[in-house]
Amino acid sequence: MTSWSKEFEVRWADLDPNFHLRHSVYYDFGAAMRVDMLSEFGITPAFMRQHQLGPIILREECVFLKEISSGDRVSVDVHLLKARRDYSRWTFVHHIFKNDTVISAKLTIDGAWLNTEIRKLTVPPIEVLETFKSIPTAEDFAWDEKTSKSQQ
Repeated sequence: MTSWSKEFEVRWADLDPNFHLRHSVYYDFGAAMRVDMLSEFGITPAFMRQHQLGPIILREECVFLKEISSGDRVSVDVHLLKARRDYSRWTFVHHIFKNDTVISAKLTIDGAWLNTEIRKLTVPPIEVLETFKSIPTAEDFAWDEKTSKSQQ
């Protein structure tokens, strides 16, 4: 798979007093995109509960390039930018487009998997590893060669 994207509607509640998309909505679009993508690959909330697993964000950054206004069509893509080989940590990059072609923002997040029972970072089960192998990678994808605690 080379691309995974989703369209979003700009609602009145998404606008700020300047009548363009509120900054926090860009982050909401990215989060909704990631949850939908993982669910489509079988990593659903039920799967995560069953495996005592949850994704956490360690860093999130958005670079705003062009404003989005009411009536604009919004689509968001996602690519894996960096990952440890065991997928215990990863970086996603989203491009947020308006009207199909104008890049309005670039959202980058660093994340990891949390064992929700012991509240510690963990290596995900094999199903997650297989899923992450199917996620489209960015052109400048790179492996993070740091070793996780489980590999030491």
